[in-house]
Amino acid sequence: MTTLKKFIINVFIIIFAFSSIAEEKVSNKQNTEFSVYTGMFDFSDDGKKSTLIGFQHQNENLNRDTFLGNLSPITGFLITADNAGYVYTGVQAQYKLGALNLTPSFTPGIYHEGDGKDLGHLIEFKSELQISLDLSKTSELGFSYNHISNASLGDKNPGANSYMFNFFKNF
Repeated sequence: MTTLKKFIINVFIIIFAFSSIAEEKVSNKQNTEFSVYTGMFDFSDDGKKSTLIGFQHQNENLNRDTFLGNLSPITGFLITADNAGYVYTGVQAQYKLGALNLTPSFTPGIYHEGDGKDLGHLIEFKSELQISLDLSKTSELGFSYNHISNASLGDKNPGANSYMFNFFKNF
């Protein structure tokens, strides 16, 4: 079993174990949301697609209701099996449709190619659409699709399309 697969399995075991413990100690006011996700980086490029794992944080104390909906800052990172990495911070909107949540986001960040795909520039922009389902008052399970691109800042701009499966937990 590869190191990345072992890491992914251990992360999910820790999250599920911690979420069951934290569920018992939940107060009425959760203000921090963590997300762990895994999926396929650049699934549309057979030559450079790679598995990925990532982590994201949202502090709900910083949410703001605007004419665009409820906006909040997010920060996170992802790493691929090819040692490419992306560290980002940006904003997301959340629209609740009953137990279903629709969450578009935009996050500028810094990309490191590693042994993965050359996206053409250090600065990249991630646009994402996420759909999640409330499992309980403090957790969600979701699916997301994103596109990372440098908006033609570099000499080339191949972009990368990725999909992920997400697990969210409020604390």
